[in-house]
Amino acid sequence: MPTKEVDLMSRKKITLLYAKRYKKASSKKEKSRILDEFTRLTHYNRCYSSWLLRNAGKKLYLRTSTGKRIVLVADPERKIRRKRARIYDEEVLAVLKKVWALLDYPCSLRLKAVLPQPVPKLEAFGELNLSEPLRQKLLSISKSTIDRLLRPLRQSLTLKPVSKTKPGTLLKKQIPIRTHSG
Repeated sequence: MPTKEVDLMSRKKITLLYAKRYKKASSKKEKSRILDEFTRLTHYNRCYSSWLLRNAGKKLYLRTSTGKRIVLVADPERKIRRKRARIYDEEVLAVLKKVWALLDYPCSLRLKAVLPQPVPKLEAFGELNLSEPLRQKLLSISKSTIDRLLRPLRQSLTLKPVSKTKPGTLLKKQIPIRTHSG
């Protein structure tokens, strides 16, 4: 009897084994039996299980820009890590923090709009010492990237969390208020 705790890598291996059997099965009844067994073993939803068994190890045919044909085969044991290189590194963040603080912590939209004016002036007065690539990065940064980079700082500067409750009118109606007319 299979255990409930089946780790992810063994689930992937089991998926490949069952997918081979599922694809070779000739009748709908046999495929249904294999699918029942697979769902009982992996505890996946039946619909997801059938999708997995149909698509495990599928080949994908691609053509490159030169016209060369490439065949890709899905390998469930291989983890894909797609990580882009950081454009805005710690050096850009340090300068951005300084400018943000000097301008009295504006929102990213206003900071992006006003950034080209104070940077040359701060360089002229010796507050900032920027290389040309760093200056280009700082001036081409988007408001979304500014938000993402400054989010931890902004969260640390909040004094009080924002309340999500709204004041009710029930209590207001019970309190008598004296006005100038009455």
